[in-house]
Amino acid sequence: MVRLIAFDLEGTLVKSVSSWVELHKKFGTWEKGKEYAELFFAGKIDYVEWADLDASLWKGHTQEEIMEWANSVEYMEGARELIEFLRANDFKIAILSSGLMCLAGRIARELRVDYVFANELIFDENGIVTGKVNPLVDFKSKGTILRELKEELKPELTIAVGDGYNDLSMFREADVSIAINPHEGVEGDHNVESLYEVMDIIKGLLEERGQ
Repeated sequence: MVRLIAFDLEGTLVKSVSSWVELHKKFGTWEKGKEYAELFFAGKIDYVEWADLDASLWKGHTQEEIMEWANSVEYMEGARELIEFLRANDFKIAILSSGLMCLAGRIARELRVDYVFANELIFDENGIVTGKVNPLVDFKSKGTILRELKEELKPELTIAVGDGYNDLSMFREADVSIAINPHEGVEGDHNVESLYEVMDIIKGLLEERGQ
């Protein structure tokens, strides 16, 4: 019997708000990055263009510099305990992030999750940022990714946990959605303030099913 849970990453499992914003701040490119974000939200460029424009500002920086930031990001309280509980209760665990794989991959390895989807900065053979991105998770596609995972795994229960507007598409694909400290206008079936509350909700769901 398979169960599936999909997590947003930043603001949900870890304390980073946005890989993109935090790297802009690290590299001093936030002013230009903000302009590109405004173009995207005004509908003047698509997500792929936005990602490439952002990454072009970091061209010449090193993978080592990027990982220095990624390795500094801390977990939300209760993240490790929640993942251990889920694994003990037959959940397949996915991270769906519209942030960057440099962070998502690190967290996926450390927590030993089953699936991880995020956007990949492209480096050359010397580990230098090329200014290009492989945009695997655009602003709307979390729902598509979760639907494909459901088709593959055929879970008897699917849960989605996130905090932002781009998590709503995966909320719609889930049997149960949980919004943690949600942004304005974002609501799940349950709205909570901590990962411990997420665990309590899931315990309740399993008890209802007599499991």
